[in-house]
Formats: sequence, C-alpha cells, structure tokens
Amino acid sequence: MKVRTVPFRDERPLLELPPSSDDALAWVRGDEGLVAWGEAVRLEPGRGPGRFAAADAELRALAAASDVVDEVGRPDAGVLGIGSFSFGEDRPGSVLIVPRVVIGRRDGVTWMTTIDPPGAPPVAAPATTTPRPVARDRPRYAGSSNPDLRWLEAVASAITRIEAGELEKVVLARDHAVWSHEPFDALDLARRLTRRFPRCHTFVVDGLVGATPELLLSRRDDHVTSRVLAGTTGRRDDEAEDAQLGAALLESTKDQAEHALATDSVREVLAPRCASLRGDPTPRLLRLDNVQHLATTFEGRLASPTGSLELVAALHPTAAVGGTPRAAALRLIAELEGMDRGRYAAPVGWTAPGGDGEWGIALRCAELSGARARLFAGVGVVAASLPEDELEETRLKLLAMQAALGTGPDGAAG
Repeated sequence: MKVRTVPFRDERPLLELPPSSDDALAWVRGDEGLVAWGEAVRLEPGRGPGRFAAADAELRALAAASDVVDEVGRPDAGVLGIGSFSFGEDRPGSVLIVPRVVIGRRDGVTWMTTIDPPGAPPVAAPATTTPRPVARDRPRYAGSSNPDLRWLEAVASAITRIEAGELEKVVLARDHAVWSHEPFDALDLARRLTRRFPRCHTFVVDGLVGATPELLLSRRDDHVTSRVLAGTTGRRDDEAEDAQLGAALLESTKDQAEHALATDSVREVLAPRCASLRGDPTPRLLRLDNVQHLATTFEGRLASPTGSLELVAALHPTAAVGGTPRAAALRLIAELEGMDRGRYAAPVGWTAPGGDGEWGIALRCAELSGARARLFAGVGVVAASLPEDELEETRLKLLAMQAALGTGPDGAAG
C-alpha cells in the first residue's frame, strides 16, 4: 500500500470533515483527535483472549509491507488502526479498521494521511461545506432485554452473593432499545455528543457511537495514562445543591470502596510494567453534563517497550466494568445480566504499528443498525448497594444517549 502523510490546513471542527456518515470513523476529544473514512483494510481478529494480539500483529505486518511517505513526523500519523473490541472474549464483533483517509489534529498541528491499496478506486475528499442539519424522526422506546423488575431482582441476587463472600463487586448493565422511521446518523450523533460532553472522547466505529469519560489507556512512547471512574451521582441546576451532591459522593463509604476496587485493578496491571507509576492520592470529582463521577488518574513510565494493545489486553475488563475478582464477576454477569453486551464496556480507540495509541471504554454509547439502536448503562454493585438506587443510576447514565437521539435543537428530546 502507498501511505502518505502531509500537513492539512483546515480550522473546521474535525467531525465536520468526513464527507458522509456511511463509513466515517472518529476518536475526538474537544478539538483534537482523529476522523477517518473509507476502508483500506478491515482486520477482524476473531474471538478469544488473543484477539488484541492478533489485531496488533496484523497491523504491524501491514505497515511493514507498505510504502510510507511522512511529511509530518508524528507517531499518530501514517498507518493507523481505529477499532473496537467485544466485551466478552467468546463473542464476535471485534474489528480494527485501517482507513483510506485519516485527518488528525493535536497540539495545534493538523495532518492528513491517505492510504491507497493496489488497484483501489479513488476515495472521497474531505467535505468542503458545513454539514446540513440532519432530518430526524422521534425515537421510540422498544424495551429492554431485562425489564426493570427482573433487573432489580438480578441486582438483589448479586448483593446476596457478595454478602455470602463469592466476590466483592460486580458490574451489571442493562440495555435500552429504540427505533425510528429514519436511519440514525452516526456523525450527527457524534457532533451532538461532543458539543454536550467536550471533555469526553467521542467515538464512531463501525456502528458504535458514544462519548466515554473513561480513558482505559493512552500510550505515547514510554508514557502511559489511565483514568479510572467508579462511583456516580447526578447533577443539579442549583450550584449549592450540585456541590452538596458532589461532596456527598466524595464522602460516601460505599462509593469510595467501589472506586478503590476499580483503581486497584488498574494499578495491579500497570505497576509491574512501569518503572514508575503515580496516581491521584484520593479520588477527585469529574463533573459532566448529566452526572458526577469519582475519578483517579494514573501516569507512568514503561519499564520496557509494551504496545497499547498489549496493555489493553491485560487491563480489560477492569473492575470498573467487570468486577472483583474478575473471573467470579464475569461468571455472575453471564448468569444474571440477561443480555449480550456486544462491544459495550469494551475497548474502543486507535493504535499505531509502533505501539502508541489511545483506548477508552465504550460507555455512554449506542450500537446503531439503520433505524434501530441499542443503548447501554451499567452500575457497580457492592454489598452496600440498594437495587432501586442502582436502577436510578442507569437511568441517569442513559440520558446522555437518549438526549443525543432526541428531536430538539441540540439533542434534547422535543
């Protein structure tokens, strides 16, 4: 393949640059990140714990066989794979896409990479005009795999099992199916999400669209970063009430314990692989448009070269989306959750053949299929959990995608 990266001078928001939503890909936070379109190569690594390593090996081999011209000299330029993986190792759906066109922006620099496989037809150029408003039909609720009452019973059962000593924490999720007369537009949803959640990573990958606040792993040379979230409360328009909610979250014994299990699961993976690793001494508040989270950020220096996908394979699933101990939690999820997570709560992001990459956890997201969509939300269940509180937390988290799918001027339901 012929691969060429050149400077690209265009100040428009990245999500306005793909020519259509049909094959668009995105990983954007604020005004930085990547957008892409077209498929030079589609890597489908299959099932099993080796799917991350298989995708990484195929990408490296592809890059090694390519004719590369780089006029920018950035580690996130050139051949890239943008993808998402299944939550369960035995489930299908993992994919890593090498796009025909990638436009990236970081540190005030914008570039464009074009990839031309032998004999491939011309690929569409970047859009030249501002996207028109997308005609939208009112989304309609189509039910959950696990209705409210049954899901409450599943949470109650999980609490009983935790109290019996089988495990310390399990994350239980639920889905929310919607449909419309008009197909859902992935880029339109992404633009709405990034306007509302500029501090989150907005992603579009093969029908999976969302805005995640949780950075599973960023790897730049030997520097790694991970941001762990666990423990959630709502927001209030009144500043004093909002501050009280945040303070109560910081002081909550239940939420602090849940958060500690999540941070421990990340520290246990990164610490042996890092020459140095530091994390926030105590959780801080991360305030988003609709919820507040307890957050801890880790930063470290790798002791030896380790690629982003190798680290992701070791981290996934963290206790923030699986539970503790991991194996017991995954067994209980399979027993109680009553649905297939697909790519929800699994790694989503990008990687380069040299090992650099950024991977989030696919939260606050929807799986799109034409005029059908499936939304997801999950909660961490510990001994002190109350089923009705956990149900309300899922409702808070679902609001992010429900609003983006709405009919109002900026995604609010009309």
